[in-house]
Amino acid sequence: MSSRTAIVTGGASGIGAAVASRLAADGNLVAIFDLDGEAAVALASELEQAGGKAIGLAVDVTDRAAIDAGIDETRARLGRPTILVTSAGLSIERNFLDVTAEMWNQSLAVNLTGTFDCCQAVLPDMIAEGWGRIVTISSSSVHSGSAWLAGYVAAKSGVVGLTKSLALEFARNGITVNTIPPGFVDTPMLRQAVERGFFDVEGQTERTPVGRIGRPEDIAAACAYLVSEEASYVTGQIIGVNGGRNT
Repeated sequence: MSSRTAIVTGGASGIGAAVASRLAADGNLVAIFDLDGEAAVALASELEQAGGKAIGLAVDVTDRAAIDAGIDETRARLGRPTILVTSAGLSIERNFLDVTAEMWNQSLAVNLTGTFDCCQAVLPDMIAEGWGRIVTISSSSVHSGSAWLAGYVAAKSGVVGLTKSLALEFARNGITVNTIPPGFVDTPMLRQAVERGFFDVEGQTERTPVGRIGRPEDIAAACAYLVSEEASYVTGQIIGVNGGRNT
């Protein structure tokens, strides 16, 4: 594939790190945006040592000014970004009656408004290039709901709606917009939930038709297709990567 400049939010760990690594291995120039700037720089260094081209930047997706500054630096160092993968996310497990306004607003800010801001900030570059790929990372919980995760599920449901709307609005600009709702993937976020007793890995694995927990690389593989030239006729779609858990 031809080399493009990609931005991956939440790109220093979990699904985001796997996506950044895959896109770099495929020949793209990758900007890793993460709240943990040191981790982003460390991963970028690893990707460069492996022969790729990457930069790591400390970016809080709840801060529009930080997003704009990160995109400006990406453009200056790597060129116009025409690939965006929004992997930054936050999960707060609480009984609904215990959810505070601060928790609710934080969930929306990271998961939904952060996705909105990143998309809005990067789309002008894609329009100028006449080519773009946006992949949002939503959640399989939007299909079934999930107790104790009202804010997260609501925000991720909004991401799905945003994805579909953007796909229709920018299709004639050569830009595709799709979403991947991962299902039961081994990430730091999931492991934290396991430690808090929210998930039973063995039980959830048994309920997964393919019989294993998902890997971040599974999501990265789907991303690699969706941002490719071959996926130019795929837009506005929900591409489930979930081992058959939600079909």
